Amino acid sequence: MNEGAFIVLDTKVMDGEITYNGVELRSHFIRDRAGLEGDAVIAFTGPCDVSGRHLVDLEDREQGDIIKAASMLHFIGEHFQCPLREMNLRLRLFAALVREELEKSVPGLHPVRRGDDLYLEERKLSVAIATASPVSSVFHFGLNIDQAGAPVPAAGLKELGIDAPSFAAGVLARYREECIAVERALRKVRGVP
Repeated sequence: MNEGAFIVLDTKVMDGEITYNGVELRSHFIRDRAGLEGDAVIAFTGPCDVSGRHLVDLEDREQGDIIKAASMLHFIGEHFQCPLREMNLRLRLFAALVREELEKSVPGLHPVRRGDDLYLEERKLSVAIATASPVSSVFHFGLNIDQAGAPVPAAGLKELGIDAPSFAAGVLARYREECIAVERALRKVRGVP
């Protein structure tokens, strides 16, 4: 497949801090903030404070939960013509890639993936959610940098000595490679009767 024929996925690590409070999980946020059209994933650092009507997870919302940390590495992804079931599978792939990158960054580290969340022993390292918009499906994957203020026992990149921007670039490159590989796989097989 000639990758130059079309863009499978754009990625970008954003400069500066952006606070994530849930309103960023919407269609065209990436276009508005990063100028990327089409399927894309961006990464940025900043505080996280999500509660009330901005919680997408209905169970969390019904229980009055909050999502909070002093600083997170946020990833927001948007895929067009992607049903919500596929987006949830993509999010789990993304979480698995983050887990692999963590193990590569810190020898001897063994984070555990449960669905789309990552844990260090019983301390939560990440938050994740996928949902649908009228024109696309979107996901947020947040990785604690400084877990101060988290409502549950949590761990963060700072205590692991991981530089968030360079880590983000590695994760985005891996996810982009996976998306390209899927597109190649779709185009290299013949149909069977």
